[in-house]
Amino acid sequence: MPLTSLDRALLQRCLNHEPGAWNDFVDRYLGLIYHVIRHTAHLRSVPLSPEDTEDMAGEILLQLVANDYAVFRQFRGHASLATYLTVIARRTCIQELVRRTGGQEAQARPEVHRAAANREEQPKALQGLENLEEVQRLLRKLPARERQVVRLFYFEGRTYEEISTALHIPVNSIGPILSRARQKLRQTVKNPPAVRQEQPKPS
Repeated sequence: MPLTSLDRALLQRCLNHEPGAWNDFVDRYLGLIYHVIRHTAHLRSVPLSPEDTEDMAGEILLQLVANDYAVFRQFRGHASLATYLTVIARRTCIQELVRRTGGQEAQARPEVHRAAANREEQPKALQGLENLEEVQRLLRKLPARERQVVRLFYFEGRTYEEISTALHIPVNSIGPILSRARQKLRQTVKNPPAVRQEQPKPS
């Protein structure tokens, strides 16, 4: 989904330091940031108090305004602002969780994390991708339904039940869809188009 005219205007107002622009941005997207924090902490089995969640949301907001809205200036508008913010919020959230726990959350319940790695962990093809345009390129390789499920689960932090309601598909079909999407994204990374084009053609 491309950047909407409403969000484009909101970003420009923030960059121009117009009165009330930042407050309007926070009113519009603070709920999304809180949702990303809770979902990310849940996937990593890290309990957060309401105070922890507020502190982490504040850290994410500080990241957004740092260096005169540098994060906003880097945004090219090829995706929705919600998707862009979700990627940034999740990355910041993970960094903060690791800092707070000293990395110990990955060792606390190994059997849970091994199971999560097979079900709900972010696809390897999307891990470490700082460039949203690259994420969008990879997602365009997926069929429309798989792409919708991946966006809702990984970028918007929706639960299986919420995805089921939004897309009118059975809850028990979402896990297999995500698994197939992960496999296809990994394959895309291993075999990018440029590599495939170099393969010899059959005579």
